[in-house]
Amino acid sequence: MSESSEAAARSVAERFERLYGAAPDGVWAAPGRVNLIGEHTDYNDGFVMPFALPHTAVAAVARRDDGVLRLHSADVDDPVAELAVDALAPGSDRRWTAYPAGVVWALREAGHAVTGADVHLASTVPAGAGLSSSAALEVVVALALNDLFGLGLRGWQLARLCQRAENVYVGAPVGIMDQTASACCEEGHALFLDTRDLSQRQIPFDLAAEGMRLLVVDTRVEHSHSEGEYGKRRAGCEKGAALLGVDALRDVPYAELEAALARLGDEEEVRRLVRHVITEDERVERVVAFLEAGDTRAIGPVLAEGHASLRDDFRVSCPELDLVVDTALGAGALGARMTGGGFGGSAVVLAEEADVPVITKAVEEAFAAAGFRAPRTFEAVPSAGARRLR
Repeated sequence: MSESSEAAARSVAERFERLYGAAPDGVWAAPGRVNLIGEHTDYNDGFVMPFALPHTAVAAVARRDDGVLRLHSADVDDPVAELAVDALAPGSDRRWTAYPAGVVWALREAGHAVTGADVHLASTVPAGAGLSSSAALEVVVALALNDLFGLGLRGWQLARLCQRAENVYVGAPVGIMDQTASACCEEGHALFLDTRDLSQRQIPFDLAAEGMRLLVVDTRVEHSHSEGEYGKRRAGCEKGAALLGVDALRDVPYAELEAALARLGDEEEVRRLVRHVITEDERVERVVAFLEAGDTRAIGPVLAEGHASLRDDFRVSCPELDLVVDTALGAGALGARMTGGGFGGSAVVLAEEADVPVITKAVEEAFAAAGFRAPRTFEAVPSAGARRLR
């Protein structure tokens, strides 16, 4: 365990003991993620390519057998919440506690005898930045309960249950990527994930060894996936699949794109959504091919293509994200695009190591000139997925 992980584990364990009067049974961590390429494809049964960040949600947890679930977060100024596991129901909670409580509900709905827990959480994943802070919260609780109750579930199975918790209990129509990335990513790799069958391939992704860096620029424009715009995009994609007579847009080959668009006739909004999803799946496959061939710099233009598609066809960008991408590319970045669901959040910037200071300064100055809130920029280092710390 790294020094920082050890410090985080010790801190949450000590706070747990002060809150609940006894030591936890263990401490677990689950990371946020950044998506290299493959946006809004996961709920279309398509391809994605995320990797885990060093930023994590950490949970100290103790098992209970009396039907009581107690929840506390170091990041929210609330007292300990006490819930009865038998009374958990979708839509009953609109607070942060819906995420861990939803995991307990999903596990029990799936037939797993989870009889309660004491939980204390602390997270370094920036909330609202498109880096999957909610998925990290869900996965860390799921992993802890999997261990404490001896459920024997694998990472992809925990991810499925966490997705169900967020879809049904929280009410956010998210795909499977975020939870799978948090549960299954490996250090030094990006995860090539087929969201239809959850088959995975770990793709080596060591930019530092090649003299490059991937920056995350958090615009500090917060978003909420449980609000209507995300759901509208998903419904539009489902309409497109139905009109084309396929189970999901994943089933439309890239070579048949123009023919598919022609079949949609005057459904212009649906046409744009369909075009983005089909071309984005192809972009994921191109990035995988470049990385496996050792031609990492070639992925830069593909990232920029992806941003243009998200901006113009899927229409989920915002002025701040566009400013990051345009400024970074103008300052010499190899590639850049928004990442995450959109409507705010973060962008990723691929750059030569020597160009990072120039690009960072250019973005900061552009935000200041536009009157935007100063962005937060950090390097994204492919890190380990969910694990037990102690």
